[in-house]
Amino acid sequence: MTSPSADETARVTALLGRVPQGEFEIVVRDAAGDPVVIRNQPLLQDGTPMPTLYWLAGKDALRRVSTLEAAGGVRRAEAEIDQADVAAAHTRYAAERDALIPAEHTGPRPFGGVAGTRQGVKCLHAHYAYFLAGGDDAIGRWVELQLQDIS
Repeated sequence: MTSPSADETARVTALLGRVPQGEFEIVVRDAAGDPVVIRNQPLLQDGTPMPTLYWLAGKDALRRVSTLEAAGGVRRAEAEIDQADVAAAHTRYAAERDALIPAEHTGPRPFGGVAGTRQGVKCLHAHYAYFLAGGDDAIGRWVELQLQDIS
């Protein structure tokens, strides 16, 4: 994991509107170098589980995905995407996150898949962040296509 600089942490804090809760790294940037997606560690400093591995931070991406969600995007995605594909994305996401947990960790662990959900779609932002970070996520791909119509 590449720790962000103080300037990068300040920028992510500004984008999120709060200080990040745990350790993170910037994994996707826009053309100008601004953070778009961060990858969180699966455990906070105090051992609290963090189920959301990938977090959408880019201002434009957040605005556009929020517009899609407000227009019923979660219900549309669930209706249009094969649920087996959604379940497979949750399984891959959970495996990637869980592989980052130290073997000696005996405390509570994050659970679920994308955004900590066990099935279906909880948050288009989280699916899109995973997709942008290179994850094989049918919902994230669907979001990408929908965003072509949202400026």
